[in-house]
Amino acid sequence: MPPSPPGYTLPVWVAAAARAAVLALRGEPFLASQPLRLDPLASQQPLAEVPVVAAAPLGEGRAMAVARCEPGDGLDLTRGLVIWVEVRWLPELTPSEGWLQLEAGEGVGVHSQTGEICLSAFARELLEVNLGPLVEPGQALAVRVVFPSGRALAERTSNAAFGVVEGLALIGTQAEVQQSATPDQLERVLKELRQRAARSGFGGDLVVVIGENGLDLAPQLGLPQELLLKAGNWLGPVLVAAAEAGVARLLLFGYQGKLIKLAGGIFHTHHHLADGRAEVLTALAALEGVAGDALHGLYQAATVEQGLAELATSDPAMAERLRRRLARTVEERSMAYLARYGQLQMAVGAMLFDRSRTICGQGPVGERLFRDWGDRDLGGKVGGDT
Repeated sequence: MPPSPPGYTLPVWVAAAARAAVLALRGEPFLASQPLRLDPLASQQPLAEVPVVAAAPLGEGRAMAVARCEPGDGLDLTRGLVIWVEVRWLPELTPSEGWLQLEAGEGVGVHSQTGEICLSAFARELLEVNLGPLVEPGQALAVRVVFPSGRALAERTSNAAFGVVEGLALIGTQAEVQQSATPDQLERVLKELRQRAARSGFGGDLVVVIGENGLDLAPQLGLPQELLLKAGNWLGPVLVAAAEAGVARLLLFGYQGKLIKLAGGIFHTHHHLADGRAEVLTALAALEGVAGDALHGLYQAATVEQGLAELATSDPAMAERLRRRLARTVEERSMAYLARYGQLQMAVGAMLFDRSRTICGQGPVGERLFRDWGDRDLGGKVGGDT
């Protein structure tokens, strides 16, 4: 088998397995390397060779293929993820799906409210452009995706904060991986930051989010789209660069299980590089007055989310105070970080959300900024009944 090409996102590997499965369904020879179009919108482009592990027919009208996700040299949760794709011919076209019906198997994320497979427009378009030439006019194809370890891996993500349950979402927006922990990614963020600050009419305001989830949720809360900057995990350098570029007011908007690291002085938030979340949580809880079994329970909790939820069940007022202390400490430690670099002129606020899409903590600066920029009528909650 040829070597795995580096840096491809999960939708690419799913598309490769799906194509291999359709070839098996058509009775064609197995190809260990599938030629794929990686840009669904480009009519003229070289095909990329993406390896798959195996493919075979399963009986009349059904076939399956297997691929293994290789996202490149950077740090990535999906490294080595085994992908199964089963395909089958459908008796007729479905009005809602057209010729391609996508199904979520075990370990694939679905929307909590609808039960429908959670995938990006790019993922669907990638499947359509690569499978379409193999499907005859009038035929309809069902594609069922399975991630055998997807349910367990999803517990290490914040997908549930955006209504995605039961597994990993298929939400890549491009073919090549953009590593959030690499220096190249930081350089791209800093370049965009400087370009924004240099534009005519720049007002000095900025909302920094860590990843795609925060980027998706922030505008739903009324935070202006034009203020949003996806920083990845390099929050420390981005804070300093923002102050140097003339940003006057900056809001850190993120999942509480990520931003808690800043309260402990950890300003690169990738989980492979630094953690300490349990220690930070229990230290802040002790300062707030939590003691005994409750404090031990916070330390032993599997996640920050779980620990705070259990505390809220037994002592809601204490949990509320702890979340506020957490957000306030993020603000204070961010200002202390800036002071180390002689940057004291920028106000930094913090706004945290939990897995139920609820704003669960705001520091005093973050609360003021959200009053100025956000939609207060939303009540801090977006979508769903959770």
